[in-house]
Amino acid sequence: MAYNGWTNYETWLVNLWMGAGQGSREFFRGQAREIYDSTDLGPHRGALARLRFAGWLKEHYDENIPEMPGVYNDLLGVALGAVNWIQIARHYIDAVREEVADANA
Repeated sequence: MAYNGWTNYETWLVNLWMGAGQGSREFFRGQAREIYDSTDLGPHRGALARLRFAGWLKEHYDENIPEMPGVYNDLLGVALGAVNWIQIARHYIDAVREEVADANA
C-alpha cells in the first residue's frame, strides 16, 4: 500500500533514514554520484545508473543487517525485502542528474 508518495511504508522509511542526518545524506548522495559518473554516457545512462545504485543499496543494507535472534531477524529481512530499491535509486540518481545538468548549463 502506498505511503506518503512512496511505494510502501518500508520504502518511505528507508529513504527517510538515508537522508536523516547530514553525514548519511552525503554518504548516499556521494555513492549515487559515483555510480552515475562511472556509468557509460549512452542514451540509457540514467536508467542504468538507477539499476546499479538500486543493486548497491540492496547489497549495502543486506550486508549491514545486525545479528539478532529468531523472529527479529526474520521480520527485518521481510521488511527490507519489501523496500522498492529502484524507487529510492530513482530519487537519488535523478537528483544527481539535475545537479550535473545545472553544472553544465
